[in-house]
Amino acid sequence: MTSPAFDYAPLLPPGLPQPAVRWTGLAKYSFVGGNNDPEQVPVDGLIEAVNAVLKREGRTLATYGLASGPQGYRPLREFLSAKLKRDAGITATADDIMIVSGSLQALDLVNQTLLSRGDTVIVEQETYQGALNRLTRLGVSAIGVPLDGEGMRLDVLASTLADLKARGIRPKYIYTIPTVQNPTGTILPESRRAEMLKLSLQYGVPIFEDDCYADLIWDGKRPPAIHAMAKNGGVIHIGSFSKSIAPALRVGFIVAPWEMMSRMLALKTDAGSGALEQMVLAEYCAPHFTTHVPKLTRGLRRKLDTLMEALNEQFGTAAEFADPKGGIFLWVKLPDNVDTLKLYQAALKAGVAINPGPEWSTNKGHSGSRLRLCFASPSEQQIREGVAVLADVCRKEFGVPVRIANVEKRA
Repeated sequence: MTSPAFDYAPLLPPGLPQPAVRWTGLAKYSFVGGNNDPEQVPVDGLIEAVNAVLKREGRTLATYGLASGPQGYRPLREFLSAKLKRDAGITATADDIMIVSGSLQALDLVNQTLLSRGDTVIVEQETYQGALNRLTRLGVSAIGVPLDGEGMRLDVLASTLADLKARGIRPKYIYTIPTVQNPTGTILPESRRAEMLKLSLQYGVPIFEDDCYADLIWDGKRPPAIHAMAKNGGVIHIGSFSKSIAPALRVGFIVAPWEMMSRMLALKTDAGSGALEQMVLAEYCAPHFTTHVPKLTRGLRRKLDTLMEALNEQFGTAAEFADPKGGIFLWVKLPDNVDTLKLYQAALKAGVAINPGPEWSTNKGHSGSRLRLCFASPSEQQIREGVAVLADVCRKEFGVPVRIANVEKRA
């Protein structure tokens, strides 16, 4: 006789997120997540780096933190110090940088340090789902500021800050993805970055700058990081190797003044992020990063062109989008009658995975007919086939598009 399963339900505390479902594998045509191009992972170079660094320093694995201290493997922090100066204009020593387990841990550490239930933060109206979900679980109010073709609208940010001050509310931070914004792919101009810094100083609200996608710009040119333009230490800057090298490595970093860094270090009680990953990245990136990234972005640009061509062919004017400045995502607007939350469910049954817009926005009505497509992971053939299947599902569910837009051209 089989005994009944132990009942954990009465023991669970209130406020837990919904239980996860069992993973059943990637969809046949997967346009979701922050996955990158599998063909562009520098496998041979990483293998060489593993062998070299383990032969030279493998015995340091016997010590927590590789004898580099709680902020992470020092050679990796020194590489980042030079890279940030060269690419983003940030002046930061290795001691100003902390290595973390991906940018998600960076988000968690900043939030743990600054936020309490009932607090308010300002975010871009369309922004990273992982950031929004965390704020919801923490009981923090996220006020979204609309974007245009150049990123966050600073006039709306100014009025939002003024309104909150009039109501006696001081936001804990302004969260922004200024360089290749997720999901819209915009780049905030230097003039707007300067204006954001002025508002930050005027209202005493720090800026939380997420630069996760900043390496993936088509022309390789970017404005200086907001952190680089700040003079008073009022910017916390985070980044990642997930998009430039490989997301599964789970290595990110934080640049912050010691006043904040010391608080976050006290909360980072995991005995250190993955040591081997840090060692291999430092070994590989020092000689190869500047040649690897341009090759990666050229391949991503080709995939983006394929995706935009496929959307134009299959959806025609029913799919609206702007050519992003870089990154791995395309933010697409479908006609207003299309509910992308429902489209997501129907498409998944047909083997196509998409990210519905409401999950990436503080304005669910505005984003209801929008979706985010990751073009980095599928092959160009999969992109074409997947978009064709998506168009067919959308037509059956919502009558959009009425027919394949360029069928005459293809005949």
